Amino acid sequence: MKTKVFNKVRNLAKAVLPFYLFTLLPFMTACSDFLDEPILGQQDMENYFVTEEECANQVIGCYAYLACDDWWQIYKHYGLVDMCTDDEWMGNTTQEPGDYLPLSHYTGNTVEGGNAVQNFYQYRWKGILQCNIAIQKIPGLTFNDEAYKQRLIGEAKFLRAFMYFDLVRNFGGMPLVEGLIMPNELRGITRASAADTYAFIEQDLIDAIKVLPRRSQYTAADMGRATQGAAQGLLGKVYLYQEKYADAKTQLDAVIQSGEYELLDDFSKVWSMDYNNCKEGLFEFQTNDDTRYGVGQRFSVVTGSRDDSGWSWGLPTSNLEKAFKDAEDDIRLKYTIMKHGQTEVPGDPTWTEDNPYVITPSKHKSARCNMKLYIPMDRRPSPYDAAHIPLNYRVLRYADVLLMKAEVENALGNDADARKALNQVRDRVNLDDVTASGKQLRDAIRLERRLELALEGNRLFDLRRWKDDNGKPAICNVMGPNGSFVKYNLEESTDEYELGNEKEAQNKGYNFDETRDLLFPIPNSEITMSNGSIKQNPGYK
Repeated sequence: MKTKVFNKVRNLAKAVLPFYLFTLLPFMTACSDFLDEPILGQQDMENYFVTEEECANQVIGCYAYLACDDWWQIYKHYGLVDMCTDDEWMGNTTQEPGDYLPLSHYTGNTVEGGNAVQNFYQYRWKGILQCNIAIQKIPGLTFNDEAYKQRLIGEAKFLRAFMYFDLVRNFGGMPLVEGLIMPNELRGITRASAADTYAFIEQDLIDAIKVLPRRSQYTAADMGRATQGAAQGLLGKVYLYQEKYADAKTQLDAVIQSGEYELLDDFSKVWSMDYNNCKEGLFEFQTNDDTRYGVGQRFSVVTGSRDDSGWSWGLPTSNLEKAFKDAEDDIRLKYTIMKHGQTEVPGDPTWTEDNPYVITPSKHKSARCNMKLYIPMDRRPSPYDAAHIPLNYRVLRYADVLLMKAEVENALGNDADARKALNQVRDRVNLDDVTASGKQLRDAIRLERRLELALEGNRLFDLRRWKDDNGKPAICNVMGPNGSFVKYNLEESTDEYELGNEKEAQNKGYNFDETRDLLFPIPNSEITMSNGSIKQNPGYK
């Protein structure tokens, strides 16, 4: 989306949000500029949706809720989910970890854990209600172009499905809300089952697929909007999470056979600002470096070295680095993990043998940082520590589609097709083809997902959904007293940086409880405001 579109986002927020903020009391921590606007009331909203432009602006407002204005609403949670895995530490050892600690170290503290996810939970619900307005109001207006009208509804349904998917995979079944509701209507509202929530998501995506354009049918000004391919790819992932392998195969094959997407020729380009909305991207959070609009990202600052204007939250583990090295995966390691004392940083000639990159071990648990979000010095907007970094956040890309395809085919017993999809991803980084079958192939696909998608917010949900040979979710064999990650850190690791800085405890994951920690806690505020009808997840007290 170009600058004009981002301007519409800000204008829309001021024009539309006041109409329904009074319905959002359980979700009410809106951005300050929204709250400064007068509450106009329900009737004004009725009068608002009378032109095609107003309907289009409403949908743009739905996109605005994907990542919101800054790091703390959504991006903070996206960082947290990787901290809950074997891929990341909290990292910053100069400040109190606050909200990050109870979930990433599995302390089981319900109140603190709920506080950690409260902003994410509330802002996803705000986005859903914004989508509900579009889905409810746009059908009542006659458009000159019916296909355009249906496309706008399809975009809103895609976005609602995306936000519900974010909620169900983090918290389990959610209340199914399809329209505007008043605060008194929230009293007594209950959570649907996870299965029913997934069914709701599926239907939204099925509806969206029917009316959304292909990527190639959008103009440059509309690049970044939801496409048919994005909806198919997301639906494939939704089916995969439920082990509906045949259904997932249908959707993933549709993406692959569309010819709309392909892998970039060089892994170094995947997270480059020069390749925002590239041929590998199915869906990305759009960003812009114009400070007037506040629609860039600051996540790169959040994850960066404290010696380089960063905050150092979410640092790669030596365990992840070891996984790359054991696989002889030098290319992806180079473009995923930065390390203290590094004399060559790809794409940035600033750092040399005379001026090495600094990630001071006493300040950073692992003395490593996230290379995927690193911004070269000469590409940084000023001021750097602000929400206007123009690096799109990759949510769903074609490599993920291929690896999901490989996983699905292996589960269906079609190992030749699984290997074909898997080896396309490996070929890009010059790794030998995998020739295994059955469980060995399954494990190779799982490892490939870890390496290809490292630090991109997939690992936790993969570990939760995969079943290991002992019948347990894979995360139960990674975390806990006998978990592979815990034993590595306490018994096997020789990493000088992590062992030399135990300001963040080396036993991360030791207190993992498989009866509790397959989901995050529901924020207590949501339970209270429902009068207790929304029930807490098992194991949290």
